[in-house]
Amino acid sequence: MTLTESIRIALRSLSANKLRSLLTMLGIIIGVMAVIAMLSIGRGAQAAITAQIQSIGTNLLFIRPGAVRADGVRTAEGAAATLTTEDADALRSLADIVGVAPQVDGFVQVANLGNNSQARLLGVTPEFLDVMNFNLANGDFIAASNVTARSVVVVLGAGVAQTLFDTGDPVGQSIRINNQTFRVIGVMEAKGGTGFQNVDNQIYVPLTTATSRVIGGGRFRGQNNASVINVKISDPTLQDPILQDISQVLRERHRVFQDDFTIQSQQDLLNSANQITGVLTIFLGGIAAISLVVGGIGIMNIMLVSVTERTREIGIRKALGARKKDILTQFLTEATILSVAGGVIGVLFGALIARLISGFSLGATTLNTVVDLDSVLLAVIFSVAIGMFFGIYPANRAAGLHPIEALRYE
Repeated sequence: MTLTESIRIALRSLSANKLRSLLTMLGIIIGVMAVIAMLSIGRGAQAAITAQIQSIGTNLLFIRPGAVRADGVRTAEGAAATLTTEDADALRSLADIVGVAPQVDGFVQVANLGNNSQARLLGVTPEFLDVMNFNLANGDFIAASNVTARSVVVVLGAGVAQTLFDTGDPVGQSIRINNQTFRVIGVMEAKGGTGFQNVDNQIYVPLTTATSRVIGGGRFRGQNNASVINVKISDPTLQDPILQDISQVLRERHRVFQDDFTIQSQQDLLNSANQITGVLTIFLGGIAAISLVVGGIGIMNIMLVSVTERTREIGIRKALGARKKDILTQFLTEATILSVAGGVIGVLFGALIARLISGFSLGATTLNTVVDLDSVLLAVIFSVAIGMFFGIYPANRAAGLHPIEALRYE
């Protein structure tokens, strides 16, 4: 029996029980649909997070204080408070560094009339805007004169501005930060968030104002502390030698042999985010793939029923000269056709669901689902493998029937 003839007989057999064939395929359809939809959502989230991180730039370095030991126990990174604004000044003279922006940060309560919210406050210098690749939507940013005079001025993130002023123009208005009055001089352009941090919910004040009036600030060896020193380099490919230069300068300034600071690049953050979202995508796909296994069990169940119903037919075919291989091929072909047809339909429905979900807003981030060819091929190949695997036992059982016993079956 040729493969073409096996396919023709299988199609005729399946079309004779259309409803049962459709219900058998339903498990595969749902499984493939779920796999396609879940993988597209996971990859869409990964693309959104990657775009958000890359929008800041891949040529950034973030220097943070290191850890300290208390009673033999190492504390978390950042607890040492060993970085200072003077360290930032010292780094400006290094080659291939095009911008340095120290900052302090903390969380504060902001209010305007009856509207209030909690926001992350950053005490910054004028260089922050260029180093972090941020843009203003309206007004002005922190100026050097504001830092020198410890001015009570503030620049609002887009989300905070909307919360406090709705559609009104905040520039020139006053808000309360921890019960202190600040004048709004600008509003940042909306950038959105990743779920880990939303920069639109930040506000910016002069570095000196933050340390002296709002969140306070410690001192290290007689110098003013900095929470983070943001560094912009000229070329990401020069990152390694620049890291060595920065480390050497800070070690000499802090008079230490072991680093009391940590340096993290934007690429490190991107790699970490991609690793997390990659694991999440695999997890979602794995959960969805369970339904494919259920669908395969459904195929095996129906094929066993089909073998029982067609016992006499199998006996007649064997009596007319059909070999065990022919019977095995026939039933395997039926199982494969069911799984392939279910897989194709499942891909179409999964792509449709992904299309409907695409553009859905998660807070400030828009989720654009991604249906890749590899996920489609993976789902279809897996569905075919499931169909063949669970079709082997019924097909082998049919092929193993004794022709005389099959002919006597009622």
